[in-house]
Amino acid sequence: MNIIVCLKQVPDTTNVEIDEKTGSLKREGVESKINVCDLYALEAAFRIREKTGGTVTVLSMGPPQAKQAVREALMLGADDGYLVSDRHFAASDVLATSYALSQAVRIIGGFDLIVCGKQTTDGDTAQVGPALAEQLHLPHAAWITKVIDVESRGLILEQDLTDSILRIRLDCPCLITVEKDPATPRLPSYLRKLKFSEHPVKVLSLLDFQDKDPGRYGSDGSPTRVEKVFPPEENAEKLMLEGSPEDLADQVAAVLISRKFI
Repeated sequence: MNIIVCLKQVPDTTNVEIDEKTGSLKREGVESKINVCDLYALEAAFRIREKTGGTVTVLSMGPPQAKQAVREALMLGADDGYLVSDRHFAASDVLATSYALSQAVRIIGGFDLIVCGKQTTDGDTAQVGPALAEQLHLPHAAWITKVIDVESRGLILEQDLTDSILRIRLDCPCLITVEKDPATPRLPSYLRKLKFSEHPVKVLSLLDFQDKDPGRYGSDGSPTRVEKVFPPEENAEKLMLEGSPEDLADQVAAVLISRKFI
């Protein structure tokens, strides 16, 4: 089974500055890593490949430095890697991102399955995977917690819908987004680190796509706009109360009443 895994490089910190004009994260000079949920997607793909044979190809979208995330995936066990990178793709929302990725998937071709992480730690929409499936007209399922079985023409999956667990079947080619549950991500081997630390990553730009209309990508192709992004206000005020349980209960009640919470 030939599998494409979509992954994203995200900031390795919670202290990231916001560009007030664009509403985008300032990624320059910030340490980055592979999005955590995407590591689980990668591991799920490796487990399927172990059962069926085939290949695992990594696909990412981001600035040139995101090549390192693709190389890290190669160190973990991926067979090939692509990076979608072009200034025309900057400030893409879910629609523009999924459309750019769909163009890249059509270039790669020959896949049976696309695996995505549930969501990213920076955008946190959990929408790119399903949107990509819609762009490619693929059957898809989100919130997959377990790949139960792999058949010649489909997958048997366990899907977590919060209030119920479903056992479903998807015909290939298809797309799934996985939760953190399926399998613990593996660590890179030392030999693969040596082999792939400087491995070339295939870079796709707007000129490589079938649809070269810049209005379909980046901020021009994004129907949603970020009005304002700001960190939450920090409140360092503390109130220490002492006394018996009965006294503490009275003191807490008095504080809540004084601040008109009750």
